[in-house]
Amino acid sequence: MTTERPTIIVTRRLPDVVETRLRELFDAKLNIEDKPFSREELIEAVKTATVLVPTVTDRIDRSVLSQAGPNLKLIAQFGTGVDNIDLETARNRSILVTNTPGVLTEDTADMTMALILAVPRRLTEGANILREAGGEWAGWSPTWMLGHRIFGKRLGIVGMGRIGQAVARRAKAFGLQVHYHNRRRVAPEIEQELGATYWDSLDQMLARMDIISVNCPHTPATYHLLSARRLALLKPSAYLVNTARGEVIDENALARMIENNEIAGAGLDVFEHEPAVNPKLLQSNSVVVLPHMGSATLEGRVDMGEKVIVNIKTFLDGHAPPDRVHPAMF
Repeated sequence: MTTERPTIIVTRRLPDVVETRLRELFDAKLNIEDKPFSREELIEAVKTATVLVPTVTDRIDRSVLSQAGPNLKLIAQFGTGVDNIDLETARNRSILVTNTPGVLTEDTADMTMALILAVPRRLTEGANILREAGGEWAGWSPTWMLGHRIFGKRLGIVGMGRIGQAVARRAKAFGLQVHYHNRRRVAPEIEQELGATYWDSLDQMLARMDIISVNCPHTPATYHLLSARRLALLKPSAYLVNTARGEVIDENALARMIENNEIAGAGLDVFEHEPAVNPKLLQSNSVVVLPHMGSATLEGRVDMGEKVIVNIKTFLDGHAPPDRVHPAMF
């Protein structure tokens, strides 16, 4: 490495404390306006940066990486998912990729549990009724705004990694029966702690659950994992919650099922074509939609920034960054 301060290009606005530290340590070029980079701006960034700090909304594909300059040695992703980065092309060009795992686990699990509660109990629907009526309503009634209890229901978790396990712990505390499907069965002691039942067949699990929570990453193998065929396996009384990636679910198929009352409801924090959302989902009272807020806590964002800084500093000091991503991991 040269004695010059390396050029770090950050594609989005980060918390002040993170940006200040980046400026102290490196020649950091910040995105003050917080306007997403265009493809042309991303190409210009990879041409000049030593380290690129993108977010999950920046598409760092082959066509972008093919124009990277010789100085680009590290892509330090501000986020856990790396499906926006062509990992194979990065590897072929000797560009390391890091991410920020672990620090968003509890925040995302909190949001997942919030949706598991909100959809069956019709929370946003009730709140909207009061707002639209100017706070005036007829008062309590024994048969008005009836939802469904979650205690005793079966929760099927798709993806039993850090977040899936954190969701399971919360669900167990609420009296849900925990079931899961995962690429690999988790250790027996984890199953025992969570009281979790493993299903090697996703199809069989989907057909028997009251609530499905999607907590797996988006990879080529999980694209439309919940396809139209698999969604049709769900019971008409089932609820679907997704705080992972929108691409895991066939959103058009889900929207048709919601429109035809073939599923009881859904809680969605992510969407297949973000920031666009299928209008049928927005129009339904049985769907709670959130603008990708699952990890949106100040504490979580600062922790993410600190991981980015550690990865950059470790790499520039000539050591292996702690959160290096390998294509085989996904």
